[in-house]
Amino acid sequence: MNISVSELIVRYLERLGIDTLFGMPGAHVLPIYDRLNDSQVKSILVKHEQGAAFMAGGYARASNRPSACIATAGPGATNLITGIANAWAERLPVLAITGETSTYIFGRGGLQESAGEGGAINQGALFASITRYHRLIERTDYLGQVLNQATQALLGRERGPVLLSIPYNVQKERVDDAVLDQVHIPRPTVVRHTTPVDALAALIRDARAPVIVAGYGCIRAGARDAVAALAARYNIPVTTSLKAKGVIAEGTPLSLGCLGVTSNGNARRYLVDHADLLIFLGAGFNERTSYLWDSKLTHGKKLAQVDRDATQLGRVFNPDLALCGDLRAVTEDLLAALDAAGMPPKDTAALARHRAMRAPEPEPADESAFQLARGFFERLAARFPQDALVFDDNIVFAQSYFDVSERNHYFPNTGISSLGYAIPAAIGARCFAKDSPTFAILGDGGFQMCGFEMMTAVNHRIPLNVVVINNGTLSLIRKNQFQLYDGRYIDCDFVNPDFGLLAQSFGVTHYRVETEEDLDALFANADLTGAINLIEILLDKQAFPRYLSAR
Repeated sequence: MNISVSELIVRYLERLGIDTLFGMPGAHVLPIYDRLNDSQVKSILVKHEQGAAFMAGGYARASNRPSACIATAGPGATNLITGIANAWAERLPVLAITGETSTYIFGRGGLQESAGEGGAINQGALFASITRYHRLIERTDYLGQVLNQATQALLGRERGPVLLSIPYNVQKERVDDAVLDQVHIPRPTVVRHTTPVDALAALIRDARAPVIVAGYGCIRAGARDAVAALAARYNIPVTTSLKAKGVIAEGTPLSLGCLGVTSNGNARRYLVDHADLLIFLGAGFNERTSYLWDSKLTHGKKLAQVDRDATQLGRVFNPDLALCGDLRAVTEDLLAALDAAGMPPKDTAALARHRAMRAPEPEPADESAFQLARGFFERLAARFPQDALVFDDNIVFAQSYFDVSERNHYFPNTGISSLGYAIPAAIGARCFAKDSPTFAILGDGGFQMCGFEMMTAVNHRIPLNVVVINNGTLSLIRKNQFQLYDGRYIDCDFVNPDFGLLAQSFGVTHYRVETEEDLDALFANADLTGAINLIEILLDKQAFPRYLSAR
């Protein structure tokens, strides 16, 4: 059947299983928007294209499925860049569709032209380093091959964002819908490990106090249950990276909590004082996790590393044993090998001594200054032990105070760590997980970057809890200027709007938290599942976390 390219693109979205398209219309993408009227794909109108890219990323992160955003040519496309860069860093399958001026005016100074001709900006070059595949589609005779290439890049073994830029006149051309037959959806593959697990099993058998360091790779591989079973069967404590919080339920006996420079230090102390074998499962050991690559964490210990990405093996430290393969497959095979060998559970005496003797080392210098933040996260964990989606720009408090269960979903602002990410990403996630209580937690500085996306939630009736830490400053910058620059503050402090009046103008409910009683009232009375709320938690700008940033 003969159809327009714009209709073919919409059908392509449907074939990928994409049911929500985040974006903002412009003249150069209106043909595609027009075909959405006859599609099951729902469009979400955002307030800024950056929000569209973050929403698509949030959807992909929560669903582990492809997602899509759309913007017009020129400024619409360039506004996507930060969100697409974040998707690249997170390896998220985000399809970005942009318009372009008609091919017959390339190089002649067309409005918003970005094809790279005649002095126009080159959109493809801008996206080249942050996409797995990008293409300006100037004609239709190779359209099937382009869409298939895009699909392989989007959903192949190493997933990542893809950009398709389609000129206005090409969108209106006619093609045979059989073009879609050239699109092949990659089948999920399990990459078996290249080395038998026997050597790793032997390291564990010989170890006195092994520790599992679980990373986000465990979550991506669906290995939570396997890791928890291995830990429980053999009494092996587990610590996680920030992104992997909840691989096993935090607050349980074998959980050491989160490892990282902004955490409470519990996991670090156990690793330094007791561990003789570290088993890295899908953990990159980046700057945050490694305490700026502190050699005390690995000194005098055997190191085993398992990752599906061979380029990660030995990238930061030299492991005694490296396995490349699927995290769940390796963990399940390891469990079977240890069972077959009849290995007894490890002695938990060192863990018991650690728990009994450890001196409290709270992350902040004065913990009382952070009591409201601690109280919020403790109540959040108690109120929602499962199915909650928590997107967090302000990771410092959650890393120490939020015990994530294995049935909750915590999404810290990692990737390229862009302020303002939490609100749009949470909106995107809630579009997938329609019944899950959803929280976007961020500072007041980050709120002022993407806060108006709350109106996207209002316009589309998407339940959301936006939690703003209000201290009238860019906290990380002020902390660094206090600790590293003798308190010579510059361009970190600002005046906030009245959040109560702002919430009123948005048509959402406002809660101001100044006391523990306010927290109790919030969790007792607020509809945190089906409403849109703006929750403001006050914090003293002079209260600085204890950790030091890199010098």
